[in-house]
Amino acid sequence: MIHPTAIVAPNAQIGADVRIGPYAIVEEGAVLGEGCVVEAHAVVGRHVRMGARNFVGAGAVLGAEPQDLRFDPTVESFVHIGNGNRFREHTTIHRATQPGGATVVGNDNFLMVGVHLGHDVRLGDHTVLANGTMLGGHAVVGDGAFLGGGTLVHQFIRVGRLSITQGNTSLSKNLPPFMMASGLNAVVGLNVVGLKRSGLSGEQRSEIKEAFSWVYRRGYNLAQALDLARARKWGVEASDFWQFIESAGKRGICGWRGRKTSQVDHSERSAD
Repeated sequence: MIHPTAIVAPNAQIGADVRIGPYAIVEEGAVLGEGCVVEAHAVVGRHVRMGARNFVGAGAVLGAEPQDLRFDPTVESFVHIGNGNRFREHTTIHRATQPGGATVVGNDNFLMVGVHLGHDVRLGDHTVLANGTMLGGHAVVGDGAFLGGGTLVHQFIRVGRLSITQGNTSLSKNLPPFMMASGLNAVVGLNVVGLKRSGLSGEQRSEIKEAFSWVYRRGYNLAQALDLARARKWGVEASDFWQFIESAGKRGICGWRGRKTSQVDHSERSAD
């Protein structure tokens, strides 16, 4: 299953039923789990540890050195990849900057053409990163997030689970879970479709909507919204939302692009 023109180091660990295409390179020490596919001209570096059933598209480069002027090339750092991921053509993923550190990709993610993950990025499970999406160093993307084509995420920024961005969104502030973002650091609504598809109950979705309205629609400042939130008990999902905001740090969270209201309007009530 290895094309005769491919270059596969003798001490690379290759699982069962792996296919490696023409002119692909798998460096010494790389680990590919069973059922992986590496297409033509792709490079899997020696610092990559990959699980089963991953697809590496033509021209992709996994495990290259980080783009950090202070990086010491002798440092042993890694890219850890789970199972069932799809890295389409010309995806690039850089290894971590610190000794023993890792850029981490979870399970069942879909990275489309030309996606870039910088050093020390952490990508959860079941995410979709559309064409040309770029994540700066140390960025974190939660489970089930969908980043539209050309989305740019600044270094150290967190993108919450089940959030979504429209194409060409730029994030230099943290995007809380379950939100929809557009433009520069702007929340434009809830990811209503994503919440439904995730299997959350109507009660869970309603609670998320209420938390959302306290932060973005009711006219409270963030400190007021957090004080109100601490005074009541929330379910798991809404608690995740509030914990994300409380831990946002100096970067803060994306702001609201739209009008404020004293009540949840009819468009939100009919979203179910």
